[in-house]
Amino acid sequence: MRVAVVGAGVSGLTAIKCCLDEGLKPTCFEQSRDIGGLWRYTEHIEAGRPSLYPSVVSNTSKEMSAFSDFPYPEDFPVFLPNARLLDYLRRYVEHFGLREHIKFGVSDRCPGAALLPVHARHQ
Repeated sequence: MRVAVVGAGVSGLTAIKCCLDEGLKPTCFEQSRDIGGLWRYTEHIEAGRPSLYPSVVSNTSKEMSAFSDFPYPEDFPVFLPNARLLDYLRRYVEHFGLREHIKFGVSDRCPGAALLPVHARHQ
């Protein structure tokens, strides 16, 4: 079954991985040109995409926020600056081969990441 995933932020990336684990065929539609969602700082505001400020640090420890099947590297700090969290997401995408399932620069009208079934007429 084909599945559409909206957004390549944390939720979208994990949705792609879960779909693959279940034998589904996900396609992720990401509005921007890169992964990371809110965790990807950009100096210039992109229309329709929220961004954080460059000094943001996660308020949850790496031990509590790591994906169960992909721990943070030991040399990462306990509380991660946004650039290190984005690095972790990039490593996750690379490790599980998720990038090939993401279409970048695709505008959507659905906020956030969600699983949406692709109707048979679009297959």
